[in-house]
Amino acid sequence: MEKMLKFAVIGGGSWATAIVKMLTENLNEVGWYMRSTYALEHLKRQQHNPNYLSSVEFKNEQLKLTNDINEVVAYADYLIFVIPSAFLHSELAKLTISLEDKVIFSAIKGIVPETGRIVGEHFNEQYNIPFSNIGVITGPCHAEEVALERLSYLTIASNDEEKAQIMANHLCSDYIKCKVSDDIIGTEYAAVLKNIYSLAAGIAHGLGYGDNFQSVLMSNAIREMKRFIKKVHKMKRNINDSAYLGDLLVTGYSVFSRNRMFGNMIGKGYTVKSAQMEMSMIAEGYYAAKTAYELDATKATRTPIIDAVHAVLYENKNPKKVFKKLTDKLD
Repeated sequence: MEKMLKFAVIGGGSWATAIVKMLTENLNEVGWYMRSTYALEHLKRQQHNPNYLSSVEFKNEQLKLTNDINEVVAYADYLIFVIPSAFLHSELAKLTISLEDKVIFSAIKGIVPETGRIVGEHFNEQYNIPFSNIGVITGPCHAEEVALERLSYLTIASNDEEKAQIMANHLCSDYIKCKVSDDIIGTEYAAVLKNIYSLAAGIAHGLGYGDNFQSVLMSNAIREMKRFIKKVHKMKRNINDSAYLGDLLVTGYSVFSRNRMFGNMIGKGYTVKSAQMEMSMIAEGYYAAKTAYELDATKATRTPIIDAVHAVLYENKNPKKVFKKLTDKLD
């Protein structure tokens, strides 16, 4: 029965492209929705995504390409959403068919601005999808290294272990190792928060702070993440597991990290708007910082790093002065 399941990816960016690559290692056909007609037509002619991970070549016979979200939802049993959280609401508004009985996995590392919810909670509350039909795909894993087939690790989280294992089986390969988890809320919040901390690491780098400070920043970040997640979803978890600490480290230090890149530009003096215009990809940490800050205010958790990033991005505070104050709050 498992072999008969159909899988589809919704999104056209680098991480979506990487997930399609992983799925095609194990499936004869993969559904793939993206908005861009140009990208779809280019894929059909040239066998690669013209905008992201263009070195990855696909076989046309393995792809069911469409720019109609209803077509791909009707096609698949397992839907993997990989679009920026800021655009999720508008994309879902195009649906005219039900998501009922679909298994939905989120590979989105952000918070939906319209509801202030992580993606799993958004689907549960807005579309009445039971948590048993919702899952999360998280790292530590960069799309660029998947394209190069460098050994990478994924964590697949769901309340339903069988569904998590099914997803893991379809993503694993010689260069992808998968671990399943039942911490669907915690892993998704960790994926959101690590982008904020990566943005902080970028700001610090742009301001001229060195490796010594970066190590202290990351050490404090994982403890701050632990406090935050414990407040929103208390359960037994090891914050040092790859889905939490590992994903934080790769996002905070890697040259592939768009959030670190965005923060670095802010630290060097770019305005938020100018940094956004120069980057071709969405930095999820920008949107996450606002929602996490507002959510934290209701939970009364000590989060000096989130507070500092929010002050720089949304309160127009001077990054140099904000981070000077932050250094006195870290240990």
